[in-house]
Amino acid sequence: MANEANGDGAEPQIGDPCTMVIFGAGGDLTKRKLLPALYNLKANNLLPNEFAIVGFSNNPFNSQQFRESQSKDIHEFATTKVDDGTWDWFNERIEYVQCDFGDPAAYKRLAEMIEKVDKQYSTKGNCLFYLAVAPRFFSVAVKQLGDAGLTTEENGRWRRVIIEKPFGHDLESAHALNTEIKKTLDENQIYRIDHYLGKETVQNLMAFRFSNGIFEPIWNSRYIDHIQITAAETVGVEERGGYYDQSGALRDMVPNHVMQLISMVAMEPPYSFDADAVRDEKAKVLHAISPIKPEEVLQNAVRGQYGAGNEDGKSAPAYRTEDQVKRDSSTETYAALKLYVDNWRWARVPFYVRTGKRMKHRLTEIAIQFKRAPFTLFRHTRVENTMPNLLVVHIQPDEGISLGFSAKIPGPIMQLGQVDMNFKYSDYFGAAPSTGYETLILDCMIGDPTLFQRDDMVEAGWRIVNPVLDLWKALPAREFPNYPAGSWGPKEADHLLERDGRQWRFHNEK
Repeated sequence: MANEANGDGAEPQIGDPCTMVIFGAGGDLTKRKLLPALYNLKANNLLPNEFAIVGFSNNPFNSQQFRESQSKDIHEFATTKVDDGTWDWFNERIEYVQCDFGDPAAYKRLAEMIEKVDKQYSTKGNCLFYLAVAPRFFSVAVKQLGDAGLTTEENGRWRRVIIEKPFGHDLESAHALNTEIKKTLDENQIYRIDHYLGKETVQNLMAFRFSNGIFEPIWNSRYIDHIQITAAETVGVEERGGYYDQSGALRDMVPNHVMQLISMVAMEPPYSFDADAVRDEKAKVLHAISPIKPEEVLQNAVRGQYGAGNEDGKSAPAYRTEDQVKRDSSTETYAALKLYVDNWRWARVPFYVRTGKRMKHRLTEIAIQFKRAPFTLFRHTRVENTMPNLLVVHIQPDEGISLGFSAKIPGPIMQLGQVDMNFKYSDYFGAAPSTGYETLILDCMIGDPTLFQRDDMVEAGWRIVNPVLDLWKALPAREFPNYPAGSWGPKEADHLLERDGRQWRFHNEK
């Protein structure tokens, strides 16, 4: 990963000289995430001096107008105070090419611009193409890049392409997209990005597991009762109603974000932190997850759609009243699944996952609940039961790790109380300004694909959810909306765990 050193591990590695071409540069992702992330990399001395940015989109800008637009936006969306000198360094390196993504002539103009900035800033012919565009343009853009000779690697130069999610909308389309882009690109040129993996706590999972001898020996079905993964948002669909109504919670979150979290938690120790070693182990986990059988979908998968409700004392609208959403929409805004990783380490340990919009709180976390200790020792005391130990990896909004355990309450009587040990990144290491994209962009610049998905991993994620998607399509939900905005989701999701004698975290929270 990008924080590894060049050589002895003591210093962070600086990105290679390159030109970063941003497809869809006039869009939200560029101004809200990509430019602020690049600014943070420069502020931390992780960008080379031999660097340039070329915006490539259909917005009617010239280079000067694009610079002025980005200069305005960086002051609004930067995660820290903008230093004028640092931004001036960027400003002189920003160019722009207006285009139609399907027009070969636009790619000829792009090639000329890349050659120009290469000579001006000595970027050594290296190019990073970031496809911040609608999914329908992915294969079009890659083919046009190939036809224009812009993906050819020769004389030591590299050409890499970052592709945003969603990568397909089901298994068949994901496989077709992989097949199409690999007609032009080699797998080692493709960087399928998942911004969740740019978060420090997600990356820290491997360090936490494999550098601490007290956890790895109990990281298995002998000691762990079950695992809960929650990715909850308090916002609705906002301005994405048109896209979201075609996608839904399951497609939007589970094959990518949630599966990546499962693979990080459940993977076997890799033989090294080399990219292929890590990704091989993550892929093994995904292939070991048993797809839910069609006849079991109604029992082991739950969908929901939010209705009108209350959030922080304010009224919140129903999904079907949101902009660009069909008034009789059967699209789910909540999904919960019960999954199993069918291997020796995780045999019979259920993984409960849930994700939703308009939830009670905004949080992403992984909760690992251990088995209860035997009660026999305490049967003649006032202890009514023993509480299971709970290890929680907090991913957002507050990154950290907490461990809950029982301790004796002081006094002559044997009574137990719950104790929480909390580690927060901000308390121990300070709060570093971040968009979540810094590590991923830098990794691509240095050619480290560890945190990016391989083609087999993408397709494995879709293979797991495909039976659920198929059944939900065949049997549209009749009871929507089935949970109020500002709640923890539909009651059917509670039943998913209650049948096993378990409860979601925050189950009792009103």
